[in-house]
Amino acid sequence: MSELINRVTGEEKSLNFLEEIIEESIKKGEKRILTRFPPEPNGYLHIGHAKSICLNFGLARKYGGATNLRFDDTNPVKEDVEYVDSIKEDVHWLGFDWAGEHYASDYFDQLYEWAEELIRKGKAYVDDQTQEEIRQGRGTVTVPGTPSPWRDRSVEENLDLFRRMRAGEFPDGAKVLRAKIDMAHPNMLMRDPIMYRIIHTEHHRTGNKWCIYPMYDYAHGQSDSIEKITHSICTLEFDVHRPLYDWFIQELGIFPSHQYEFARLNLTYTMMSKRKLLQLVQNKVVMGWDDPRMPTICALRRKGYTPESVRAFAERVGVAKRDNVIDLSLLEFCVREDLNKVAERRMAVVNPLKVVITNYPEGKTEQRQCINNPENPDAGTRLVPFSREIYIERDDFMEEPPKKYYRLSPGKEVRLRYAYLIKCEEVIKDGKGEIVELRCTYDPMSGDGSSSDGRKVKGVIHWVSVPHAEKVELRLFDTLFTKEDPDDVEEGKTFIDYLNPNSMIIKTGYLEPSLKEAKVGDKFQFERVGYFCMDKDSTSSLLVFNRTVGLKDSWAKMQGK
Repeated sequence: MSELINRVTGEEKSLNFLEEIIEESIKKGEKRILTRFPPEPNGYLHIGHAKSICLNFGLARKYGGATNLRFDDTNPVKEDVEYVDSIKEDVHWLGFDWAGEHYASDYFDQLYEWAEELIRKGKAYVDDQTQEEIRQGRGTVTVPGTPSPWRDRSVEENLDLFRRMRAGEFPDGAKVLRAKIDMAHPNMLMRDPIMYRIIHTEHHRTGNKWCIYPMYDYAHGQSDSIEKITHSICTLEFDVHRPLYDWFIQELGIFPSHQYEFARLNLTYTMMSKRKLLQLVQNKVVMGWDDPRMPTICALRRKGYTPESVRAFAERVGVAKRDNVIDLSLLEFCVREDLNKVAERRMAVVNPLKVVITNYPEGKTEQRQCINNPENPDAGTRLVPFSREIYIERDDFMEEPPKKYYRLSPGKEVRLRYAYLIKCEEVIKDGKGEIVELRCTYDPMSGDGSSSDGRKVKGVIHWVSVPHAEKVELRLFDTLFTKEDPDDVEEGKTFIDYLNPNSMIIKTGYLEPSLKEAKVGDKFQFERVGYFCMDKDSTSSLLVFNRTVGLKDSWAKMQGK
């Protein structure tokens, strides 16, 4: 944890283990560092992928190299061009560009030729067993596998059957091509892994040219080799795949790409499984892949996150060799820190309570000068209308306040931000006893931050002029799950049982009129409320704003700041 705190506080840190590996490679004569980001186009990228993107592109950028974007499109059943387009948009949004855009399908002909080469070398064979028979035949960690009855087919028969598989003579699941390695190998993945399976489905790029498709473990390393990737960086679950990665490259005698593994990102209250996220989308539990409660990059973008904040998060999380869980508050810390510097301030009321200033002239409107961003003097100022009737936050008034309550209460004064001192004289209630209006007076001499007699007050609250207010929809988001680890399910339950019923609360709010000019994606700090972003659901008749993050900084509090 201390190492993580150092990253957050900006203290100098040493090289991570991947940087050490790359620098050692350079010392040994590596002339150009080439990494790759190889997503499967079967869903939208999430925050875990963002870390991998920042790592692969960031390392290459640091050492004067380049990064390829390669789509692992080896399973036409699950893949779609929609996902390809979204992935490219996400990578660009994060601030990166790729040296080459490639697809595993670009290499299908070469991969097929290499498969025939392995057959001719006696290193691969066609197996007629079912998927279940193959699974059972692999044995267990303590029990060696059982060789397939088809393992010793001749080279000629294997070549004939493999070519007929390619020609489409056999139905799905009838045969597979397996590498011939060692059925007693301690690494289960080395027990004659499947290289090709039959899938009679149109591919989004190759159409119906192929009905056999390579498995990930066969296509991945060879694709790296074809592109001459120097550092193939994967998440930690692929460490057991590395011996197979190396075996194929060694047996084929091709460019020796090397695989290195780092710990994947695990985030509290967050689900990373694309399969389970797809389930949420298909069952309409969320509004889509870009629902601001989702962990996808497009959802973060819609919620109001900046690419700078996501890159900062990836940097602060760092690179580890062991899996760990990062608190969601660190991600929120990063976006809050960035938005504090760049987001203009506006006044907005989420839970409105009407205030009538009885001694303010009826029909009068004046313009109050407000600062756009105190962190950035170049952001300038704006004029906000002020009138006899205003909205304040209902939470900023208490009829029977406790000690040290500095906001508005009967007989007490507060300052209106950028405006006057007001004093509550009367509380108006409806027939149910609910407060519906406050009657107040103001000090006409207090508009410049002082008062008529030099008195000072501690409380400052924000406001919006009633006749000028823009009525909007405010979406207040919380975590999608109530459980810190939604994958850790109790017996008889599924992750669905941990969905947060209050993950999105919709409020009707009132904004200062300048926000009528906002555009989709514009980000603001609503003073004393939080950071908000204008949503794509906005219309000319109703603006919609998403809360990106609140002003309360739980991460800094955790660090004792």
